[in-house]
Amino acid sequence: HRIVVVTAGFYGKLPASQMPFPYELFIGLRYTRASRRAGRRNGFISFISALSVAGIALGVAALITVLSVMNGFQKEVRDRMLSVLAHIEVLAGRTPMTDWPSVLAQARRNPAVVGGAPFVSGQAMLSHEGSVRGVLVRGIDPALEPQVADFARQMQRGKLSDLRPGEFGVAIGSELADQLLLDVGSKLTLIAPQGTATPAGLVPRLRQLTVVAVFRAGHYEYDSSLLLMNIDDAAKLFRVEGVSGVRLRTRDMLAAPRVANELAHTMSGDLLIRDWSAENRNWFAAVQIEKRMMFIILTLIMAVAAFNLVSMLVMTVTDKQSDIAILRTLGATPSSIMRIFVVQGASVGLLGTLLGVVLGVLLALNIGPVTAWVESVFGFQVLPKGIYFINYLPSDLRLPDVVAIGGTACVLALASTLYPSWRASRVRPAEALRYE
Repeated sequence: HRIVVVTAGFYGKLPASQMPFPYELFIGLRYTRASRRAGRRNGFISFISALSVAGIALGVAALITVLSVMNGFQKEVRDRMLSVLAHIEVLAGRTPMTDWPSVLAQARRNPAVVGGAPFVSGQAMLSHEGSVRGVLVRGIDPALEPQVADFARQMQRGKLSDLRPGEFGVAIGSELADQLLLDVGSKLTLIAPQGTATPAGLVPRLRQLTVVAVFRAGHYEYDSSLLLMNIDDAAKLFRVEGVSGVRLRTRDMLAAPRVANELAHTMSGDLLIRDWSAENRNWFAAVQIEKRMMFIILTLIMAVAAFNLVSMLVMTVTDKQSDIAILRTLGATPSSIMRIFVVQGASVGLLGTLLGVVLGVLLALNIGPVTAWVESVFGFQVLPKGIYFINYLPSDLRLPDVVAIGGTACVLALASTLYPSWRASRVRPAEALRYE
């Protein structure tokens, strides 16, 4: 059969076989916009179509922007956390680690390991002018510690090299210094849990310490509870023979779990090996759950736009029943009619997705200037400096997120075309043209 399509001066009258593209595509694209001679009903359908495009675009843009900001926060916190933590820790098992240089040498045989340093770790109580705080004491080697942590760059006052053996000097976090009103030169008392046995019972051991440096890692937990001292002083304080373990840094922190698994199979001895993701498993699991829930919630915006698309297509099918009947009488098959309305709905969905991706990417890449503009117009701070450590909205745009969001929007748009298109293919020409 030959189908003659009148295209208002675009092609004239051409057989379907001679058209440069399938006639279903041309008619479907033509239905997405109202012509100059269209009536109120066609204009309203085009208005609903524009709303569907805007809804899908806003949903896609919002989802890309929100996920990019969440990725940025996760990356910022992770980087600040790893400026204090090591990528991998090799801990002593049942016996103390007395020959840590050989352990470090075994680890350095892995090409992914770029640095290492020994440490002594323990918990204690800190007392100053009646205030008592629990702290995590970490004994470090000031010469080797820069290979695994960034304390040297985070020092606000003092230097890492001021932690000299035998002087029992300590470096504390800025939050702890502010809470206890401490500064360089302040004296404080450390109460070790390993007590001394006396005829009167177990007496806790006390040691007076001197603050020689103050650091700011940018992570509240460590700035308020971590205390650094020389590794020799920490070994004496906690009565440790050797060291608690060795801290390692890898070339790529995201590859640390794989490298830790490799070291567990290649290193010998009674050792416990863990990476940074295992040490903070609960926090990272909570962030991933938040991202999934945010993805689901914001996808509902696109689902609402898809419902608008269904309404628009149903109205179009109702309005175009006579056109459908004429096409059927000229030889169009039900599948061809269905493809026409699938093209119409898919074009609206793809246009909305494309606009949303462009808008979302632009917002994610320029979230800083946009936030500054909003703050200047409305006169408030999104992240006040006195409350949050990060006073700006970080953004980390990732291609897999953009692809997943765009793909989800396209799937929703295509799924919303199936029922109206099926309804169009079921129109009976005789009934549709009865009163024409």
